[in-house]
Amino acid sequence: MADSRRPGPTRPPIRLRPAPVAEPPYVDEVPDLWPRPPGQLALDLFGTGRSAVGRPTGRRPDPRARPGHPSAPPLPPPATTTPEATRAAHRFVGTCLEILNGYRPPGQIRALVEPGHTVEVTEQLARAAARTPPVRRRSTRPAVHLRRLRVCQPRPAAVEVAAVVTGGGRSWAMALRLEHHRGNWLCTTLQVI
Repeated sequence: MADSRRPGPTRPPIRLRPAPVAEPPYVDEVPDLWPRPPGQLALDLFGTGRSAVGRPTGRRPDPRARPGHPSAPPLPPPATTTPEATRAAHRFVGTCLEILNGYRPPGQIRALVEPGHTVEVTEQLARAAARTPPVRRRSTRPAVHLRRLRVCQPRPAAVEVAAVVTGGGRSWAMALRLEHHRGNWLCTTLQVI
């Protein structure tokens, strides 16, 4: 009896080749083993003391220039925020989340925005609303949540805020700037990232 099956496709023979080197060079290896693209600076990550390409030789760095050295110039203090500025940032971001969750109408943001910037801020809120799941009117659980809020006050009358927001299985960020005008903290910039 003859075999009625068709012969299968012929496959080329398998060739085993050595694997390429995937490990970085050791500290004591010659730096020419890993060629650098032209224009890329060489970083001395391991502190070997060898001069990098393009760095003038014969000069030693000034040890006083390092932070922590007794004669180094003092570093500026980190930017801290006042409790009032932090509350204003939380209040503005909370109002934005209530608008996105459908608890407030979008027109209520106008009282917290500087008059010349209302259009830009409401456009950014509309952009954020496009990322949120549909709002259920009878649901008591919010669809959009605040995950993290960072507040920085670079000068006494300005606050910069970064907020991480989640909703509908997605996360995004909101960056905003609040400025103190006539006793109120008003938003001048809102960016949905």
